[in-house]
Amino acid sequence: MRYASITERLAHLGSGKWAVHIEARRKAAKGIPVIELTIGEPDVAPDPALLAECARAMYAGRTRYSNGRGEPSVVKALAGKYAKRRPEVTERNILCFPGTQTALFTVMLGLLEPGDEVLVGDPFYATYEGVIASSGARMAPVPLRPEHHFHLQPDDLGRAITPRSRVLLLNTPHNPTGAVLSADEIAAIGKVCRDHDLWIVCDEVYEELIFDKPFASPFDQPDLAERTVVVSSISKSHAAPGFRSGWAAGPVEFCDRLLPVSETMLFGVQPFIADMTAMALSEPFDTSAVMRGNYARRARLVAEGLAGNGPLQPMMPEGGMFIVIDVSATGLTGLEFAHRLLDEKNVAVMPGGSFGKQAEGFIRVSLTVDDEKLEEATGRMAELATELIEREDEQKWAAK
Repeated sequence: MRYASITERLAHLGSGKWAVHIEARRKAAKGIPVIELTIGEPDVAPDPALLAECARAMYAGRTRYSNGRGEPSVVKALAGKYAKRRPEVTERNILCFPGTQTALFTVMLGLLEPGDEVLVGDPFYATYEGVIASSGARMAPVPLRPEHHFHLQPDDLGRAITPRSRVLLLNTPHNPTGAVLSADEIAAIGKVCRDHDLWIVCDEVYEELIFDKPFASPFDQPDLAERTVVVSSISKSHAAPGFRSGWAAGPVEFCDRLLPVSETMLFGVQPFIADMTAMALSEPFDTSAVMRGNYARRARLVAEGLAGNGPLQPMMPEGGMFIVIDVSATGLTGLEFAHRLLDEKNVAVMPGGSFGKQAEGFIRVSLTVDDEKLEEATGRMAELATELIEREDEQKWAAK
């Protein structure tokens, strides 16, 4: 039987990147106590008031079809959120989706043709490549360099642009590195995008999880607003990933053009989840503040736990729920180190190569377990690194 070309484009961009995570789950299912530091899933629960609102809405009959743009309550709440930053934003600048991933998928369908290029900082979130390939476009990696703390450099962006470039997919705060771009950095990047007439699609799902600096967005800069589309959700900000409640915010013309695309794929979001989302966006909750404190403290815990361990070099994040660690001094790639760590120490981390070539010598460690468990995992990482160096030294002596 024949299949569409999209199945070929995505054939190697699915769960293969999560092989270490999947193997860790298999070990855990056999009763082996694995410390899982792979996926970015908050370790706190949604606020009870949000759960109560979701249940109330369901029992009140809010289980019927929605409209294509989104339920009026959540569209209004989102317009209010962005109008605080740009007063001219209205409900016509908003589209609702079941999660950031769906929003990003639909946005790319609306902006790209087969053969176009999307510029993406490398390292990048693992699903970006598949989202881009789905449209028939090609991902064009732009190096994010450790010496710049993984902040995108305008010169690197400019060198990567070709006549086929159409979109810059930006992510700040950044997954996996935790880099947070300043308003000045975004302005400099935005100038390159204006000069080459590029769209900016900005994934801002970690907006509420920045540690010690202000959040900045291209959507807030007047000279970039008409070429910027923001995608986000309540998955991270309100510890509600399973509810799949996200959105896109962009120019009015963009939203009007994208609406039929969205309606063709899915006609509206779940009204009872929309009611919960409207409450999340309209009322004060301390969920993100609790997580910010936890993740910042845990990142320091990992960095301090590896201090003096030469083979492992942690890179302190500026936000998010991960820390990346350079393991290249062990003589292994991130993938090799991750497999050895799981096999020998029962600790599961993500290999950096799942996030692009620039991170092949790194691992990504999730900060979403309690401090005691994370301390234990950090100790096991250090043990493995020391053992690897000792084995290498022994082999060198044996060879002499």
